[in-house]
Amino acid sequence: MAHVWLEAESFEHLGGWQIDPQSMRQMGSAYVMAHGLGRPVADATTTIVIPEAGERTLWARTRDWTAPWGRGSAAGRFQVLVNGVALPQELGTNGAQWSWQLAGKVVLPAGPAQLALHDLTGFNARCDALYLSNDPADQPEQDTAKLPAFRCAKAGVQIEDDTREYDLAVAGGGIAGVCTAIAALRSGASVLLVQDRGVLGGCNSSEVRVGLGGFAHAEPYPKLGNVVTEIAPVFGGPGTYPANRYEDDRKRNIFLLQNPKTYTLALNESVVAVEKDPTDPTRLAAIITRSTISGKEKRYRAKNFADCTGDAVLARLMGARTMYGRDGKEEFRENLAPAQPSRQVMGQSVQWYSEPCAEGEGDFPDIDWGLEFSEDKAYFVNGGDWEWESGQYRDQAEETEYIRDYGLMTIFANWSYVKNHSSRKGEWARRRLAWASPCGGKRESYRVVGDLILTQNDIEDRRVYPDATGAMTWNIDLHFPDPQNEALFPEPFRSCAYHRDIGASYPVPYRCLYAG
Repeated sequence: MAHVWLEAESFEHLGGWQIDPQSMRQMGSAYVMAHGLGRPVADATTTIVIPEAGERTLWARTRDWTAPWGRGSAAGRFQVLVNGVALPQELGTNGAQWSWQLAGKVVLPAGPAQLALHDLTGFNARCDALYLSNDPADQPEQDTAKLPAFRCAKAGVQIEDDTREYDLAVAGGGIAGVCTAIAALRSGASVLLVQDRGVLGGCNSSEVRVGLGGFAHAEPYPKLGNVVTEIAPVFGGPGTYPANRYEDDRKRNIFLLQNPKTYTLALNESVVAVEKDPTDPTRLAAIITRSTISGKEKRYRAKNFADCTGDAVLARLMGARTMYGRDGKEEFRENLAPAQPSRQVMGQSVQWYSEPCAEGEGDFPDIDWGLEFSEDKAYFVNGGDWEWESGQYRDQAEETEYIRDYGLMTIFANWSYVKNHSSRKGEWARRRLAWASPCGGKRESYRVVGDLILTQNDIEDRRVYPDATGAMTWNIDLHFPDPQNEALFPEPFRSCAYHRDIGASYPVPYRCLYAG
C-alpha cells in the first residue's frame, strides 16, 4: 500500500489561501482558508511525488462552515485539481463538523504530480489536509480522538528536541508576549517566544486591527512602559484602518536589536502539549509545539514560563485553576456584578470596512446562506469596529472557530442584503467590501487564578497592596450584547459598552500575575 499525506498548510505556493491556526487545539491542526470576501482567491499549488503508478483515491479534510445555520447552499466550496484537471466532487459540502470528504479518484504515473486547491466562491472554504492512497479500503481516520495518532503515523511526525534550556519561555506573541520577551532579554535572560501566527502583535497586528489603549510611564511606576512604547504604532487611535497603520514590523524589528544568541523567535508554532517536571508535577518543565505550516513538532525546555496566550493555554494544560465568565454578586460583593454567576463574557470582534469604488466594481454575491436579513434587521453601515462582536455566550477558547465564523457570516449576509435587496441599495452601489479580519479579536477568555484575586472594590477603594508591580490605566470597561440586536437574531453579533472611570492609575499586585 502506498499513500501520501499532505498538510494543506505546507503547500509550496498558497496563492490567495491563508493559514488559520486559531482552533488547532480543538480540531487537530492548522488549516488553509480562502478568505476572498466573495471573490474566489488564487489557487494554492504544490508538487508531490507519486511512489507507484496506478489509481489513487484522494480525500480532503474539510467542513461546511455555514451548515450550523441550516440555510441555503454551502458557502465555502472548492475543488482539488490534479495536474490541472478538477476531481469531480465539490468539497466543503460535507456538514458542519470537520471530516474527510472524498474528492475523487485519478490514475497517475509514478513521479511528480501537481495538486491545487481551487476556490469556487471566495467565502472561506477551508482544507486541513489531503490523503491519497492506492488502496480504496485505506480511508483516513474520521474519529477525532484517534486522528492525532493517525496523522503522526501517516505524516511521520516525531518530536524534535531543542537542546537549550531557556531562562524564560513565553507562549503567545501578542503585545503582552512581545513586551515580556524583550523585558526579559534586556534583563540578561535567554528567551524563547512562541507565536502561532507569522506576525507578532496579536489583536494589535494588521490581521485583527485593534488599536492600543491605555497609558505608559504612569504613576507610581513612571519608568515602566519603554518596551510597549517602542513597539506601539505611531498612529494608535480607535477605529479600523489599512494594514500599514498597525506597523507589524515594529513588533518584529525590536528583536533585531537583541543578541541573536540569547533568544529564539518561534513563529508559526502553536503549543499543543506540556510536560511536567517528573520530580514535581506542579512545575512545568517543557512545552511541545506543532508547526502551523509543516505539522512538525518540537520540544522546548525552560526554567520559567509566561502564559501570554490570552486563552490560558499553558495554565489549563497544567491543570491550574482558572475562572471564566461573570462572578455573581455574592462572590466578591461587587456592585457591578450580576445577581447570579454566568459564563457570559465580552465577545470577539470581527472588524471590517468598505471603501468607495467605481461603477460596477462594488458587486457582491447575492447569497442564500447564513442568517436572513430584511429591511428592519439590516445594518446600513460602511464598516464594523469593536462593536461587531460575537460569542458572548460561548467559550472563547474552545469555540473560537464558530465565534469567528458567526462574525464573518453576519458581515457577509448583511452586506449581501444591503447591496442586493434593500430599498437603499443605490447608496451602496459604489462601495466595495475592502477588508474583514480573518481572525477575531478576542477580548475576554479564561483568567488564571493567582494568590490574590483583584476586585472592583480594590480598585475603587484604592486599596494598595505591598506587592504592587505595574500600573492599570484603562477604565472599568464592560461589554454587553446589544439588546436590539439580541432581540432580532438567534444570538447577538453586536455589543454596547459601559465605562466607569477609575481616576488615577491603579497599581496591580504581583500576586495576580502568576498561577497560584
